[in-house]
Amino acid sequence: MKNPFVVDKIIAEARRLAAEYRRTTGKSLGVSSEIAKHDACRLLDLEPCDPPPGGYDAIGRGPREGQRVQIKGRVVFDDRKGNPRIGQFKVDQDWDLVVLVVMDADFEPCAIYEAEREAVEEALAETAGSNRRKRGAMSVARFKRIARLAWSREDGGAAVGG
Repeated sequence: MKNPFVVDKIIAEARRLAAEYRRTTGKSLGVSSEIAKHDACRLLDLEPCDPPPGGYDAIGRGPREGQRVQIKGRVVFDDRKGNPRIGQFKVDQDWDLVVLVVMDADFEPCAIYEAEREAVEEALAETAGSNRRKRGAMSVARFKRIARLAWSREDGGAAVGG
C-alpha cells in the first residue's frame, strides 16, 4: 500500500524540481499531469485508478460519488501571453466529468474547474471542422466558461462546488 505522506513529499519535490527546471532552461519537465492528478484526488476527494482503465483517471467520492473523472492539468506561467490549451480529451472513451487543475509557475494549484461530459462535448462540437475539434482539445479559457469552479486557493483552499 502507498504511504500518502511519502507520496506528498515526492510530489512536493517534483513541484520544486519542475519549477527550477523551467526557470533554468525555459522548458517544461513534463510532470504537470502527475502533479495535477495528485492534487485533484487530494483536494476533491477522488480515488485514483491504478492503473487508469482508459478514459478516466479517478472515481469520485462524496459529492462526486461514482463519477468517472478525467483529470487534466495546465501550468499557466503568464496570463498575458497566448491562449494556453488543455491536452486532448478522451472523447471516444468512458468518463463522466473532466477536472482541470490550473497551476502557477511553482506548480502549485491555483484553481480546479470541473465540467460534465455533455458540456465538454457541446463545446467541442461548436468547433467542428477545426483541427482542435479533431484532436479533442480546447483552450483553458473556453474550458473555464463551460465549467464550474470546484476548488480555489483564494477561498482558503475550500471546495467551492461539487
